[in-house]
Amino acid sequence: MEAKQVLYCDVCTFPPEYCEFGLSFNRCKEWLQANHSDLFNKLYSEEALANATSTLSIEKEAAITQDLAKKQQKEEARIERELAKKLSSKVTIKRIERNKRKHIISISGLEVFDIELKKLSKQLSSKFATGCSITKTADKKEEILVQGDLSEEAKEFIEKLLQEKGLDEVKVEQIDDKKIKKKVEQIEEKKTKKK
Repeated sequence: MEAKQVLYCDVCTFPPEYCEFGLSFNRCKEWLQANHSDLFNKLYSEEALANATSTLSIEKEAAITQDLAKKQQKEEARIERELAKKLSSKVTIKRIERNKRKHIISISGLEVFDIELKKLSKQLSSKFATGCSITKTADKKEEILVQGDLSEEAKEFIEKLLQEKGLDEVKVEQIDDKKIKKKVEQIEEKKTKKK
């Protein structure tokens, strides 16, 4: 007895017979027609569709096609929203002074891009030979803390990682905490001079 080979759709990962119940039916049909035309003809030829719809009433058939069209539109809109959310968000690399000569960099904003922070933390710690941990911020988002002044190297590494995922337009912003402190001190000095 030999195991049967089952063909799975590359778009929705269902067997082609069940693609019609998924949300990306049109893309599944295009894939099936391009890659397995014999099975496409068996499932979606005029004769096969006529046999399948002969038992349905016209009203039920119209309701099913309308429902399927709505589901497909919702799925496409959801995919577009997720992509827009990913492209509009940014990654911040913040350099924080710990002591006079020691620094930590904080990398936040990566949770939007479906990047496993634990794996990334291990990659950073092994690549830069330094300590690396994941912490939660005050607004309950996760960030990666890397010991050492590696903000430039980390920026290049993260940009490369985002390019591999196809997210070239995402902003990677560097913030130096020391510069912010100096600006705040300058503003406070100006206020005290005016008084």
